[in-house]
Amino acid sequence: MAEHYKPHKYKAWEMTLEERFQEVYPPFSEREATLEANRCLYCHDAPCMVACPTHIDIPTFIRKIATGNVKGSARTILESNLMGATCARVCPVDVLCEGDCVLGADHKPIAIGRLQRYATDYASERGIKFFQKGQPNGKKVAVVGSGPAGLSCAGELAKQGFDVTVFEKNEMAGGLSTYGIVVFREPVEVSLAEVKMVQDLGVTVKCGVTVGKDIKFDDLVKDYDAVFIGIGLGNVPMMEIPGEDIGGVLDGLDFIAETKVKDLNKITYGKRICVIGAGNTAIDCATIARRLGAERVTMIYRRSEAEMPAYHFEYEFALKEGVSFMFLTQPVEVMAKDGKVDGLKCVRMDLGAPDASGRRSPYPVDGSEFVVPCDMVIKAIGQVKPAAFLSMLEPYGVESVKGYIKVDEHNRTRHAKIFAGGDCVRSHGEASTVMAVQDGKIAARAITEALVATPACAKK
Repeated sequence: MAEHYKPHKYKAWEMTLEERFQEVYPPFSEREATLEANRCLYCHDAPCMVACPTHIDIPTFIRKIATGNVKGSARTILESNLMGATCARVCPVDVLCEGDCVLGADHKPIAIGRLQRYATDYASERGIKFFQKGQPNGKKVAVVGSGPAGLSCAGELAKQGFDVTVFEKNEMAGGLSTYGIVVFREPVEVSLAEVKMVQDLGVTVKCGVTVGKDIKFDDLVKDYDAVFIGIGLGNVPMMEIPGEDIGGVLDGLDFIAETKVKDLNKITYGKRICVIGAGNTAIDCATIARRLGAERVTMIYRRSEAEMPAYHFEYEFALKEGVSFMFLTQPVEVMAKDGKVDGLKCVRMDLGAPDASGRRSPYPVDGSEFVVPCDMVIKAIGQVKPAAFLSMLEPYGVESVKGYIKVDEHNRTRHAKIFAGGDCVRSHGEASTVMAVQDGKIAARAITEALVATPACAKK
């Protein structure tokens, strides 16, 4: 497991609750960053750079740290990725840049994520501003959703002189980075600092505004020259099993959000918790529960370890945090006593032929029902696709694929004024923050090319 994701080996009686929710690693000191940067070979073909979805010039930003030019390093990062501080913390570096580091074969790969954090934090803590709003070009763009895709698109457009307004349904901007990334990976302050950076470029961010309720989508198309949709996905879907609606059954994303916006001491949690699912969000829920103080956390997954969608390093992370796993297990009923969770009835599963996704399909084993004692159940079985938003897009001829918004390689829909990016278009492959950031960049470039004469910088 990469050092970037090494968990705390804490003992509850030796650490305060706040200490358990500090970032996994303390920031590099100047000496540590310089020593690590000097390990880099500055490869001429830079496989780490090729592996980065936003194509940050990694050898260059690391060399600048090695030579003491940390401000220049931060500029190099942010020129390619405005959400560089977030991505430094949450990118799956093990399977991207660090995973392709040539030193990884025989030595320890360069800690690219931690070096990127060092540089971007350096700039943020000193209030250094690298970019400014471009010369106004007379064009207006509406951005729906203030997550990584929306903010990336908005920021890049503002640099090109567009008048950009972002509409966000939540009370705080930042989307998944603000509400959905476990706090010991990314503190909410980091996400909000990136929101402010985009606002400083002249972007207007309107929170507490739901498109389709507080403002009509038709009005956005009518009043703006282009609309970018970066709404992400919805809450966790229903499991459709008896007892799911009783107290103590929580949405995994809501559980994570509580650690970002509430006093940790006021969060309610169980002593014995079952987390349903085996993706990265489920891992986050389980590790949060352990760090809050749950005595036993068990992850329930209907397939085997080989099929689990979470990254392998996330799986190792959870194991080292003391999380237990029950594979080939399907929940069939939430048991209740006095209106509260008292257990989770499950059935053993076996695997058959591969399904459309390539994973072997699970089927129940007759007569194998059993009950897992628990007092809280957390659902983390995926997210609801944007069906309601798709219905608003239908009159404009925007197509969907597998319940996601259909776009071309430039993140354009079939309607000339409507663009989209982020999780709401990710009908195949893995969704991640860094991919959403790149979607925003691609869409901003396409919007610029469609509405104004393309400046040289937009072609890069």
